[in-house]
Amino acid sequence: MASKLNRDNLTLALCIALFPPVWAVLAPHIGIQTGAVALICAGVYVANGNKEQDALPMSLGFLAGDVWAVLALGIMEALPFNPEAELFCTLFVLGGLAVVLSSLCPAWLYCPAWLCGWAIGLTIMAPVGFAAIGTFPLQIGAAMLAGVWYVGVLVERIHRKFAAAK
Repeated sequence: MASKLNRDNLTLALCIALFPPVWAVLAPHIGIQTGAVALICAGVYVANGNKEQDALPMSLGFLAGDVWAVLALGIMEALPFNPEAELFCTLFVLGGLAVVLSSLCPAWLYCPAWLCGWAIGLTIMAPVGFAAIGTFPLQIGAAMLAGVWYVGVLVERIHRKFAAAK
């Protein structure tokens, strides 16, 4: 396999080396303990092909997933059943609803982002429990938006400008 080290790859390497670490350093200073979420969400944005037209539905999908995580934790907290049964039933119903709802309005909700955002939220908030989630949903949502718009859209725009410059 031939090496593809060229101007395009070097400018991308510079952008990735510079912008995400700036976010990583600044996030805790603005009260966001979940800064790494931005990198996950940026990864989904890039895996989708850096399609700027998908940034809004992707953002809304991630935020819906964040809300879904809070809702899932609240439901499981309220249910009086075996924890495994609660988990299965909650994930079954909310997972199915996420797919159905996002398929009804794909221009506004990107289903993979919704499901990924839900998993991110559950991963961060489930260990602390529903009663102690505090500002985690807001922090996670802010990091999700930073991932799509700052690490995703902005970095790609800057990368294209640098790569196109002669």
